[in-house]
Amino acid sequence: MSSLDVALPNFTDPPVVEVALAVQFEPLTNLRTPQIGLLWTNFRKRFPKIEEHLPLDPMMERFGVKGEPTVRVRLEMRHNPPVPRCWFLNDAGTELIQVQQDRFAHNWRKVGEGEEYPRYEHVRDTFRSELCIFERFLDCEKVGSLTPNQCEVTYVNHIVAGQGWSSHGELARVSTLFSAKYSEEFLPELEEVRLSGSYVIPGGDGQPLGRLHFSIAPVYRRADDRAMFLLKLVARGRPEGEGLDGALRFLDTGREWIVRGFAAITTPEMHKVWGRR
Repeated sequence: MSSLDVALPNFTDPPVVEVALAVQFEPLTNLRTPQIGLLWTNFRKRFPKIEEHLPLDPMMERFGVKGEPTVRVRLEMRHNPPVPRCWFLNDAGTELIQVQQDRFAHNWRKVGEGEEYPRYEHVRDTFRSELCIFERFLDCEKVGSLTPNQCEVTYVNHIVAGQGWSSHGELARVSTLFSAKYSEEFLPELEEVRLSGSYVIPGGDGQPLGRLHFSIAPVYRRADDRAMFLLKLVARGRPEGEGLDGALRFLDTGREWIVRGFAAITTPEMHKVWGRR
């Protein structure tokens, strides 16, 4: 059963400010900057702006290797300069497509207070349609074919002070993972704290499918310097089957782990603030 068919924790006013779905695949060495420019013509009506960024390093969840669960490998081009990671952006900057030789992603971003999260199902359907356009383009231009090797779901949350907590030392009011209890009465009030960690996502075959990574960092909101916790959740792992359908199945699983994980590591008091149904 897909996570789309399962009742997940739901909030009327979640603190999510960005959601990204991405598929990583075996490098398409024939996908050069001119080809990415041609690809843009398929999306230009919806995404009229374009930016160039450095390519992201490949990310692979490895198991059975002590001390290095996630391996980062840098792409090296001996005869050609690195092909940039290109962004196709809509006018508002709320949605964008990212393309590089081994990755295709779709991001939704909250850019204003009135902007509402369109929910996962909309982002997923949009991403699937864009992937199909990308796959047809690769076939038409004889660039190559997609062989997904990792899939990634990212949720970024801004938990702003004012309701339920007021200073960065009060992480225990926000997250169930931290408790400010001491064995000795010596230390003053905690100034700030940050956390990070990961959980293994099991597969149906009994083998590890991927990981759920989390990080909680004390930051300040740029608009008004208000204290804020930046809570990032990333589910990354291998496709659950062949082709794009297998990749999308992992994205559904990853999204379920993120939503359930978010509810598990945040406090019931904050759930009331966010309007848990």
